[in-house]
Amino acid sequence: MPPLPPNFLSQSLNRIQPSPTIAVTQKARDLKAAGRDVIGLGAGEPDFDTPDNIKEAAIAAIRRGETKYPPVEGINELRAAIAAKFKRENNLDYKPSQTFVAPGGKAIIYNALLATLNPGDEVIVPAPYWVSYPDIVLLGGGTPVIVEMKIEDGFRLTPAALNKAITPKTKWIIFNQPSNPTGACYSEAELRALTDVLLMHPQVWILTDDMYEHLVYEGFKFRTVAEIEPRLYDRTLTMNGVSKAYAMTGWRIGYCAGPEPLIKAMAKLQSQSTTSAASISQWASVEALNGTQDFIPGFQKLFEGRRDLVVSMLNQANGLECTKPEGAFYVYPSIKKLIGKKTPEGKEIATDEDFAAALLESEGVAVVHGAAFGLSPFFRISYATANNVLEDACGRIQRFCASLK
Repeated sequence: MPPLPPNFLSQSLNRIQPSPTIAVTQKARDLKAAGRDVIGLGAGEPDFDTPDNIKEAAIAAIRRGETKYPPVEGINELRAAIAAKFKRENNLDYKPSQTFVAPGGKAIIYNALLATLNPGDEVIVPAPYWVSYPDIVLLGGGTPVIVEMKIEDGFRLTPAALNKAITPKTKWIIFNQPSNPTGACYSEAELRALTDVLLMHPQVWILTDDMYEHLVYEGFKFRTVAEIEPRLYDRTLTMNGVSKAYAMTGWRIGYCAGPEPLIKAMAKLQSQSTTSAASISQWASVEALNGTQDFIPGFQKLFEGRRDLVVSMLNQANGLECTKPEGAFYVYPSIKKLIGKKTPEGKEIATDEDFAAALLESEGVAVVHGAAFGLSPFFRISYATANNVLEDACGRIQRFCASLK
């Protein structure tokens, strides 16, 4: 097949990279298909199935003929369910007209940033970050301002670091908790310290990515920014979705609520891109938000046990340091003590990407290197898989670390 003509591809495409998490997951699939014994710990999705009541709601919607184009902003029933969810769980008052539905949480962020960014606008992105944040900012013509967080601070953004990063050009901060990739959460006092800084800078809008809200452990109480500080309500976009807590990653539904003028701007953009989220997925999401939530504590308990297993085994590996996160289903171990060591084949571990590549080659364990999340030398493991698989994977990681000299 001949190559594409010179300058055929958009220059904006050159500003971004393919998603590293998707790339690792696909590489693990390819190696498995080729006959390799590979354990993939790169994908951020629960291993259990969508609850039956949600699946039945989707089937019923199909049988009712709910298969036509839905409204751009989302069906009325789902927008009402979103408003009710925010009131019930977050003490936030939003009208259905302030809500918005998109095909996934990523599309919410994409719509919000592309609808608001102009050249020169800055977006604060605390690192480590979810891999797509900086690239979406770049696609929107903005400038990502990366603020590195420290393991000794529990991978949490400090008020001083936030204040230092804000300039007159700052338009947004993307604030994610529980964090992907670290699982870090913020107490009410820690959140108030950050909102106090944001109150001093009225030009800064806040996009809160609360996708892992329900996956918190040991009695942690999740709070979101606009709930903590009502004075930030008018410049906060509160984003969530059904992917993680309801095991609905493939249904592709993200949602948010915020000021109506912003919601209308996002709808204008979506009307010229995806048009809407899929109708059947929306009806399933109505049931997810309005239906029983009884299974969520069971999910939490299961993930908490997996977290404890993985943290314990990784901290027994030579040269690894793994903090215990409060939420999500990831750990983000440090390989600082392994930098400069060599594999039995003589390959030097100079970066966390070297570590991940050598681990996959040697032991067949696929993880995502820390540089993909903007903070090295670390790597991310998703523990959203069965205990026996996690035990096998962590045993292989221990063996690999022991082999480095």
